[in-house]
Amino acid sequence: LRKAVPQERVSYRRQKMNKEKQNGLNLGMLIAVIIGSTIGSGIFSSVADMAAKGAHTGAVLVGWGIAGVGMFALMMSFAGLNKLRPDLVNGVYSYASEGFGMFVGFNSAWGYWISALLCNVSYVALFFGALGYFFPVFGAGNNLISIVAGSVAIWICAFLVIKGVKEAAALQLLVTISKIIPLIVFALAIVFVKAFKPDVFMANFWGDGSIPVMDQIKATTGATVWSFIGVEGAVVLSGRAKKSSDVGKATVLGFVGLLAIYVMIAALSLGVMPAEEMAALGNPPLAFILKAAVGEWGAALINIGVILSLAGALLGWTIIAAECAYSASVQGVFTKLFAKSNANEAPVASAIITNAVIQVFLVIMLFSEGTYQLFYNFSASMIMLPYLLSGAYYAKVTTLKLGMEGYSAGRIALERFWGYLATIYGVWMIYSAGLIYLLVTAILYALGILVYAYGQKEYGRPIFQKSYEAALAVVFVILGAISVYLLASGSISL
Repeated sequence: LRKAVPQERVSYRRQKMNKEKQNGLNLGMLIAVIIGSTIGSGIFSSVADMAAKGAHTGAVLVGWGIAGVGMFALMMSFAGLNKLRPDLVNGVYSYASEGFGMFVGFNSAWGYWISALLCNVSYVALFFGALGYFFPVFGAGNNLISIVAGSVAIWICAFLVIKGVKEAAALQLLVTISKIIPLIVFALAIVFVKAFKPDVFMANFWGDGSIPVMDQIKATTGATVWSFIGVEGAVVLSGRAKKSSDVGKATVLGFVGLLAIYVMIAALSLGVMPAEEMAALGNPPLAFILKAAVGEWGAALINIGVILSLAGALLGWTIIAAECAYSASVQGVFTKLFAKSNANEAPVASAIITNAVIQVFLVIMLFSEGTYQLFYNFSASMIMLPYLLSGAYYAKVTTLKLGMEGYSAGRIALERFWGYLATIYGVWMIYSAGLIYLLVTAILYALGILVYAYGQKEYGRPIFQKSYEAALAVVFVILGAISVYLLASGSISL
């Protein structure tokens, strides 16, 4: 399964890995990156966003159950691949490339990178929307002053990354601890003031019948995927881990902790007010839920939590986005420009380019008056393909028993189960996201072909090495063209 990669690039990467591991990220820092980058806005809005799409209590719980099982299978796939192929750094790209070819691997890295960019765009909107609770001048977080202030914030994050990835990750550890405190207070407050009402939790459990249960469950997918984006952060940063074995541990531990927090917050919220009322709440919805339970101080607390949470998430996703493009470039897929680093061994060029693209999207948000929900839906849609490809690669590895000579038959069967389940979940994510988002994300994947072609030209390689790669590119272009036409004609709207 090993693909031909220019030897000078392999040697270059190994030299850099040896330097970085001497002063790499420990287990605590990797877990902090996972939790810090994953707990962003999702936990503060997911239940209300599901309710706004028609999901009621039963569907919300089933949706989290599906996400929990599916994402756990994906995390076990990441952990298994890390054990079997510790040589594959930046797993989101390299897993897809090893399993299905360089062009498919590029699209996995490209989709992940764009998803990370859109994460930070949506975070800026909600961050300043939360600040707007205390300082009304920021409005809903998408006015001129918010965009200007947000631009300053993202470039500060880029500066911290340029100073050194390890130093930025250490700061992330402190931010992660501080952002969890308001969530704990939320849970304790709901319990101790007895705001959780079983009759509210059970009332209209499956809705009034106007929306089929399956449609309600599908409506939860975007919010659950969005809430878990970032849980694979340790895999993306695997090349900088002090111990390769810590990557798998951090991935599983981070996921289990996150799932417990999400289910607890969702269950408590559903017992405070009906889904119909949640659907009409402003941003961030969790602030209004706690306000209904304990009063004005609850809204202030949650908005402080959102500010702390998103501050950490902005930094976490700046680290991950810059590292993703940098590593893909070092491995010879992205253009060489992204591979430039400084004396701190930080991905300086990648960080600057990443934030420049984020800056463009912020300007677009200003003139289009886009909301954070719009950008997070696109972010979730873009990351679904990288997730699917990672699960499919593990299914391939376990089916062919590659590198599993010392595994028992039972262990192989279990690992194969995780790979197939992760693949099925990946297909479910794309299916349940809906045709509109599938079509529109095709535009972004089609644009990526230009970057891929330029990178291949730099290395003197043919653009497509296999016929199926050219066929896939044609599919992206056709779907992208259809999407542009439908948007321009008003046949579909975002």
